Amino acid sequence: MTEPSARRPSVRTWIALAVALTVVAAIAVVVAVTGQQQAPQPAAATTDPSRSSSSTAPIPSSPEPPVPEAPGTPAADAPVVAAPAVAAPVSVGIPSIDVASDLMRLDLNDDGTVEVPPLEPDDKAGWYQRGPAPGAVGPAVILGHVDSAEHGPGIFFDLGALQPGDEVEVARADGTVAVFAVDRVERHPKNQFPTIEVYGNTSDAQLRLITCGGDFDSGVRSYEDNVIAFATLTGTRPA
Repeated sequence: MTEPSARRPSVRTWIALAVALTVVAAIAVVVAVTGQQQAPQPAAATTDPSRSSSSTAPIPSSPEPPVPEAPGTPAADAPVVAAPAVAAPVSVGIPSIDVASDLMRLDLNDDGTVEVPPLEPDDKAGWYQRGPAPGAVGPAVILGHVDSAEHGPGIFFDLGALQPGDEVEVARADGTVAVFAVDRVERHPKNQFPTIEVYGNTSDAQLRLITCGGDFDSGVRSYEDNVIAFATLTGTRPA
């Protein structure tokens, strides 16, 4: 007696399988094209136009093409503070979002925008050295990329997830650490960048951390917003 042969799938079954595989393939393509992980986004800030400057919009880092661009740039007439009276920063740490980075020194480009750290696999943040050093009176500014197409999430990918009270630690060349507490995190459209709030003089030691945010505009190939964390010095300690 011969063994019964296995029942072959019907034509209808093959068609159903083919359709299912086509759908899966289509989803895979969509994920490959649009599935880059979205960085945390704070709520959009309500900007007072009288305190903003749209004369020079910040240029964010773009996931495509992977060309370094500035996550935040001061207007040409932004205040330039004298050389810092405290030791220069060498690294920044933000424990709540697992950030640990050596700090590059950033200056101005020929067009008046701030230099930006290069997009590399070992992404680093940078200190705008024409402003105060972290811990000196005034607004120290540290810039970092959110992501890139080539290397994925950047050093400040999770900046938008910071909460009031989170600590930011900036180690300095003299062996001390300036400790800041986050006051607020805001998201601003590039054409309403709050230049005075970010770069304007303050009566105490402040820190601004800047990266890109909002939606990605494929037409101009850049992010539409900037994410800015504002923080205040709470103390110093030995490294």
